[in-house]
Amino acid sequence: MKVEPVLAELNRLRNDLSKDPTDIEWFALHHAFCFVSYRMGEFQKYLDEVVKPGDPTPD
Repeated sequence: MKVEPVLAELNRLRNDLSKDPTDIEWFALHHAFCFVSYRMGEFQKYLDEVVKPGDPTPD
């Protein structure tokens, strides 16, 4: 599984919310999105380790 669809989904979820730094849901999604986007290579390595061929993945 590639990291880009995961990052795109985090961004979509984040953008569905009002930008409110006091809302824990927006805060968590925003910082998860930022962290993954800055560490895409490391996150891809993680996905490669945990998602095995044949594992169900979202389309």
